Amino acid sequence: MTRKKIAVITGASSGLGKEFVKLICQKKEIEEIWAIARNQDKLNKLKSQTGRKVNPISMDLSDLSQIETLGQMLADSQVTVCYLINNAGYGKFGSYSDLSVAESVNMLNLNNNATVAVGLTCLPYMRQGSHIINIASQAAFQPLPYMNLYSASKAFVRSYTRSLHMELRDRGITATAVCPGWMKTPFYERADIGSSHTVTRFRCMASAAKVARKALADADHGKDHSIYGPYVNLCHIASKLLPQKFMMRFWLLQQHLDYSRPSQQ
Repeated sequence: MTRKKIAVITGASSGLGKEFVKLICQKKEIEEIWAIARNQDKLNKLKSQTGRKVNPISMDLSDLSQIETLGQMLADSQVTVCYLINNAGYGKFGSYSDLSVAESVNMLNLNNNATVAVGLTCLPYMRQGSHIINIASQAAFQPLPYMNLYSASKAFVRSYTRSLHMELRDRGITATAVCPGWMKTPFYERADIGSSHTVTRFRCMASAAKVARKALADADHGKDHSIYGPYVNLCHIASKLLPQKFMMRFWLLQQHLDYSRPSQQ
């Protein structure tokens, strides 16, 4: 029996996820795109903008039971997952004390647990030539004070994806960690919680469309890493050569955030 070739894209309703939907729509071999996000109205609007290939699916991926529902949907369908793009995730600007325990755990659930769970759910339906694209971040290169959970969660995504890529070689499946810098997306609306320790300097902002295009090209070429733009590439090199303490202090200086030593007793 012929299996329908599909792409599964999470965080699909806006920003980088939406750009991936547009690009995958152009691939003739992909018959359907399962566009997953929480907001059904935004998903319906996405479908009206991009066409018949898009199947809008409203899910909260921080809830494991909803990922189990996704698994059942795949089991009930005759499909091959040609692309899985794990884009769902978010960050917050501020100190550890600005976030509740629940908010902190929810961020990790979405950025990390959902990425792993959705990937493992889709893998049985992937074949040779399939691709996993996990969205990490430039923040994965180093610890970032006042974005500590976000940078740590994206470091996990980057490390996990690259090691998974090696494990999947015998199946002919690639896994690519995408590490964008600042992009022109709605990310900032959710990230800014009005903290006194907030991030305000966004250097070398890139177009989400260009980041998505390069990420897809790198995945199609079997790369385990995708970095867009000279500034982010420079930051990647610097993170390898310079001590992390220096990089953190430079980050604080760049963001005009105070760095003070503890007082001597």
